[in-house]
Amino acid sequence: MSASIQFPRAPYTRVLSIAIIGPDERRRKMLASEIASCQSGPIQEHFSYPPGLHHVQNIVEQNFDAIFIDLESEPEFALELAENIGAHSSATVIVYAPSGNRELLMRCMRAGVREFVTVPGAPGAMAEILGRVSLNRPTVSTLTKAAAKLFVFLGAKGGSGVTTVACNFAVALAHDFHQNTLLIDLDLPLGDAALNLGIDSEYSTVNALEDSSRLDSNFLSSLLVRHSSSLQVLAAPGKFPSIETSSEAIDKLLAVARRSFTNVVVDAGASLDPSGTALLNEASIVYLVTQGSIPELRNSNRLISEHFPAGGPRLEIVLNRSQPGTLEIDEEEVAKELAWPVKWAIPSDWAVVRQMQSTATPLVLKNSPISQAIRQMASSACGLPLAPQKKKRFSFFR
Repeated sequence: MSASIQFPRAPYTRVLSIAIIGPDERRRKMLASEIASCQSGPIQEHFSYPPGLHHVQNIVEQNFDAIFIDLESEPEFALELAENIGAHSSATVIVYAPSGNRELLMRCMRAGVREFVTVPGAPGAMAEILGRVSLNRPTVSTLTKAAAKLFVFLGAKGGSGVTTVACNFAVALAHDFHQNTLLIDLDLPLGDAALNLGIDSEYSTVNALEDSSRLDSNFLSSLLVRHSSSLQVLAAPGKFPSIETSSEAIDKLLAVARRSFTNVVVDAGASLDPSGTALLNEASIVYLVTQGSIPELRNSNRLISEHFPAGGPRLEIVLNRSQPGTLEIDEEEVAKELAWPVKWAIPSDWAVVRQMQSTATPLVLKNSPISQAIRQMASSACGLPLAPQKKKRFSFFR
């Protein structure tokens, strides 16, 4: 059953962004499952308490609607953590435990906790709690937080590997750096980001674009599918779309997405024309993915000349399938041909990529030279240091 601190019942009306901080995996997963059964919004699971109360800034800055804290593992520290987060965040702070008593509830109230929930909870209890959270949160349109960072991946040519790089970059942001991240597949008509990630989606980018007039955060959330890394994905359609994409619809999609996520990663493929859209002008970084071949370098030159004049959008060249010491054109020659430095070189390893394609396991979830290069890209993009890949413990600051 669930004990609540005297709040009126309210219907659940919004899709909420939620964080769960809990060292006990069984309880944390059980709670995440109960939340997911009530809504499809993003859920970030933090695998341990922060190392100290002074390390809460990162989670506060992510503007979660609700933060659930495991009270059972370390009750005294958990209550201090709840009080600290409540004092510096507008999020609803909720604690959870297998059971509770009146004395414990009073201590939670004094710490500023808004709800106490037992895990597992009674049927309908979680929906009521989320309803109260929704009632006390401002609508997305009234939030003052800054728009999300926008990272756009362009391919110089079909087959350049732009989707592989974009998908793994997005997974790294969500998994390694615990960033609330959305991947949008705009490689229309038949992008394969969902195939790369091994996920199935009933809805697609086309559903968002063809109904852009009613697109808001709730509608967008209903179209998304959640990857096991916590990455949210708006997949490309499985069939040829029957509509023509308009720049206005794309801009509306980007605007709504950037109000709901910390990072928005766009796989624009090699066929989408970004002219007239906000894709390039509002991008935090545009990654041009190319390879060391004459056709791709020629196309890269064309894209740079057309879309990246001096002082234009921030552009970073990604040389994919780089093979130093071979007959392929190397980084120095690519930079000379493009009159633009190569920022990132992704090494060539066909065996690793083939394994990813056959198992649908993102490259960055395993240790390899390719995963290290892409994780370095993600680290640079989000401004957080790169942790050792085998490290499992979560902390707010790496």
